[in-house]
Amino acid sequence: MKIDFNILSAISPVQASTSARALAALVPTISFDQSNAQVLELFSQNRELISLPVLEKERPIGLISRNIFMSQMSKPYYRELYEKKTCIAFMDKNPLIVQANTHIETLAALAVESGDKTLADGFLIVESDKFLGLGSGLDLMRMMVDLQTEKNLQVMQSIDYASTIQRAMMSTSREAMSATLKDACLIWEPRDVVGGDFYHFQSFSDGWFAAVADCTGHGVPGAFLTLIASSLLSQGLGKLGPKDPAMLMSEVNRGMKQALGQYADQNRLSESDDGMDAAFFWFNDETRELTCANAKAPLFILMPDQNDIQTIEGKRVGIGYVDTPDDMHWDNKTLSLTEDAIVLSATDGIIDQIGGMKNIAFGKQRLRDFLQRHRDTPMLEFGQLLMLEQKTYQGLHRRRDDLTVFGFRLRA
Repeated sequence: MKIDFNILSAISPVQASTSARALAALVPTISFDQSNAQVLELFSQNRELISLPVLEKERPIGLISRNIFMSQMSKPYYRELYEKKTCIAFMDKNPLIVQANTHIETLAALAVESGDKTLADGFLIVESDKFLGLGSGLDLMRMMVDLQTEKNLQVMQSIDYASTIQRAMMSTSREAMSATLKDACLIWEPRDVVGGDFYHFQSFSDGWFAAVADCTGHGVPGAFLTLIASSLLSQGLGKLGPKDPAMLMSEVNRGMKQALGQYADQNRLSESDDGMDAAFFWFNDETRELTCANAKAPLFILMPDQNDIQTIEGKRVGIGYVDTPDDMHWDNKTLSLTEDAIVLSATDGIIDQIGGMKNIAFGKQRLRDFLQRHRDTPMLEFGQLLMLEQKTYQGLHRRRDDLTVFGFRLRA
């Protein structure tokens, strides 16, 4: 068979490596008018040959399977009856025939659709209707595995880099917190490489602002939402300032609904229903007052002279969702904090985690009990112990969600 090397040289290595051309193996062929005796001779001379392409001139018209042919010719009197007849007697007249530029993934789908015979006996590869080579089902599966492995590697490399971007986005907040608060902890653990939780911390001349948020989902979709929400929060702070968390929450709500095209109007269809639960809080250095707004995200406060932990729930309405009104208003709650007061905010990644002897959620009460037991522990160590408690409670259960914990003890 003559190979046109000019055609081969015009094809890029990438195209060739991901197309049927890469599987085209040069094998013996037989003309449609040759006898079964000649087929038998070819199979005898080429014991590795699984199937024999049948050509009419240079165009493939069928495929003879070694297994089927040998099985038939071994029957009594079959050799005497068919040896001198043309080879089309045992030819598969409807083999899979594909163009050389067919993508491997398309080829795999065609092979599965055509049935087991294609994977067992192979398929014919043509270019301009001329026979180019025989493809093997086993080689096709190997190439698909290699291709999928390469794709997975590329996806994981992209996600790893996205994680670097996401962590870098929040690194300024972590540094600002460390420089501002003397006794604090900040834990951010995505369930996957990237996550849907984020935090924000910013210092001002007369106080500081912090936010802990849990966006819809986790992994890549959740991480994408954190970029939108974090950007809107930064814009809102620049526009409104940090001292009215409830107003700031309303501003972010309008921005998210607009950015995601989420409308409650039935005449305006929304492609998504995504948003976030969050706690925004402002601390005034002079008055030592904490003003917070909560959207389905609790805040836990333990005063040094009290045994009971105050839980601020806020409104049970999330930010940015389709059902959240455009003009939604959250409420501010202001508390005076004394020296050694502890404030803790956590996303539901820790609260909703299933585990323990009864396979139930970790829950708010267990978190409050832990805070009571470790009220005198430095916050950095407190965070480490809390994560150890959570992991022990989780046991062999899979992590359900991203996890963020922000806590501080008021120091002079």
